[in-house]
Order: sequence, then structure tokens, then C-alpha cells
Amino acid sequence: MIALLQRVTRAHVEVAEQTVGAIGPGMLALCAVERGDGAAQADRLLERILNYRMFADAAGKMNLNLRQIEGGLLLVSQFTLAADTTSGNRPSFTKAAAPDEGRRWFDHLLANARCAHPNVATGVFGADMQIHLINDGPVSFWLKA
Repeated sequence: MIALLQRVTRAHVEVAEQTVGAIGPGMLALCAVERGDGAAQADRLLERILNYRMFADAAGKMNLNLRQIEGGLLLVSQFTLAADTTSGNRPSFTKAAAPDEGRRWFDHLLANARCAHPNVATGVFGADMQIHLINDGPVSFWLKA
């Protein structure tokens, strides 16, 4: 699984002009499921998301994680992160999981996130979504589990 983490002051996701998920300060995590991913990858990615130190401490160093700042987590599925862009001018999605598998493991990630963290929001799997965010920094990290 892959996640693009973005430190945000706020973020929300809309589907058909309706807000379906929103957070204040915290993290937007765009997530992709690759072929062959399963519970082990989803669980490892969640552990990394919740514990990744990308928030400033009192000295201004990135030493705090999402749990420590009690921030919001907006998880959004984005299969295009699994694109192979190594050749040509058009991405290939052969590395991305099939939609049913992608939904299964994204839902697993989301359910476990909601059990482990008190402030979790999400988009709608497979929907055409508009994501609005204020990237704080900007700070963005790409993780793979």
C-alpha cells in the first residue's frame, strides 16, 4: 500500500458538491492499494501513518506524530498513486489492485484507523471527489508499506 501524507491546517472532501469528510489541523492521507496487498500491508501503513513524526514540537523540529498533536486524519482512496510512470507519457495502472480488492483493503485500513484514532474522516471509495486542503508548510511525504 502507498500513502501520500500531507500536513494540513484543514481539509475536506466533497462528492457531488456535498462535504462528506472534513478535519481541522492534522493529516490528509491519500492511499492506494497495489496488487498483492493485504492485511499486513494495510496494518503496517496505518502504524506508519499514525506514528509518522511530521508535526513540530516546541523547538520547531518535526518530532511529533498525529496522536501526540491529537490531530484529524482524512483518509482518501486514490488508486492513481499506484501508477507506473517509468515510461512513456501515459500512466499504466497494472500495479493497482482491482476495484474490489482496493475497496476491501482500504475499508480495512479505515476501520482500523477509526478504532485506533478518535478523529478520522474519509471520502467515498471510487467516487469523483474534490479535495480541498491547506497544506501546512508545505509538508508532504510518500510512504510505502
